[in-house]
Amino acid sequence: MGLLEFDGKRYLDGRASDPRELGWMRGAPPPADKCVTFESGTFLDFPQIRWSLSHRRELAASANVWRGRGGPSPLDCSDKSADIDGLTFDDLDGRTRRFDEALFDSYCDGIVVLHRGRIVYERYFGALEPHLAHACFSVTKSYAGTLTAAFVHEGMLDDGKVIPHYLPELRSTAWADATLRQVMDMQTGLAYTEIYDDERSGVRAYSRAFGGRPRPVGYDGPRTLCDYLRTVKKEGAHGEEFAYKSVNTDVMAWVMARVTGRSFAQLLHERLWAPLGCEEDAYVLVDAVGMPSVGGGLNASLRDLARFGELMRREGEWDGKQLIPASVVHEVQKGDDPAKFHYAWLPGYSYRSMWWVSHNELDAFEAKGIHGQRLYIAPKAEMVVARFASHPVASSAANDSITLPQMLTLGRMLRT
Repeated sequence: MGLLEFDGKRYLDGRASDPRELGWMRGAPPPADKCVTFESGTFLDFPQIRWSLSHRRELAASANVWRGRGGPSPLDCSDKSADIDGLTFDDLDGRTRRFDEALFDSYCDGIVVLHRGRIVYERYFGALEPHLAHACFSVTKSYAGTLTAAFVHEGMLDDGKVIPHYLPELRSTAWADATLRQVMDMQTGLAYTEIYDDERSGVRAYSRAFGGRPRPVGYDGPRTLCDYLRTVKKEGAHGEEFAYKSVNTDVMAWVMARVTGRSFAQLLHERLWAPLGCEEDAYVLVDAVGMPSVGGGLNASLRDLARFGELMRREGEWDGKQLIPASVVHEVQKGDDPAKFHYAWLPGYSYRSMWWVSHNELDAFEAKGIHGQRLYIAPKAEMVVARFASHPVASSAANDSITLPQMLTLGRMLRT
């Protein structure tokens, strides 16, 4: 049985942890030791997470994102699997890897590669199937950031206004003097920590509040997303440096919903899912009063994620229509000042409108989510990579050492 080690802990590798082989949720009913449930918290455990990330709707409340009545937009194929599978690259630790084997070592659930809008590579593993929606986690942020930036461009929002201009409910919180732009770029000073494996961290409290994880016996904290946001206080200055805090996205999305009068799920349907001709409905996890978890609650099919990436590669144009203003995409690609960005394993990066901007030779920008979710857009290689995973470690740093050089090497190959 294969094992891999991360942060001093050993885990079943990508093949040995395949949920089909381990038998999670098989049977009528499944045996007690093969059940994955929300109440027990096992849906967040490894290796159970390899099943649950393709079945979130069965575990939590959600709002549907309708694909619309039209047929799906075509994604033509030009298979290059043999060339791509055998591609070799050095990971950030100096180990030489094959492209196909690296997918297992990074717990990939599925990957679609587009080149010039055509599918050149597509693989599914474990519990994921082409029609299933997989957890996007923080890739959700980039959808929301793009829509918010579009509303700024269209004049419905002013990113220079402070948050209470739109949400007076937050006058006594950390966002009292934060501008919408500072929130969009994660440049706020908040007394909130985003440490995924620390039970005392802000992100754990935030998740318990909106129902993203079970609440302990005797829990007396906030029970909705908005109630939790009202508790966040300021720590430090706004606008000085990048600090990744998921709650910023929910504040941004709350502003968008307040001004448009539309829910996040409705906006996704109207602005993206229907006009893009997506193949499948998506869904967004919601709290007890129906407010969406925009920090990480979107679940979508892999091909539909790739369609969004292709829209961004095409500078917001799809089938002759400008769905997102080109200036919004240009602003994302330009990024922000890398001097404000302090992630040692992502040198040269910046962050803009909820997108990670590499400033690398491919001009790549990406949407990222915990446990290995990624939408990688490389304009100079005319490439889009949509990838879902269920890595045992939440932090992106655990799989970036493989995935980032893997994407760069693939882009170089397709660029030639």
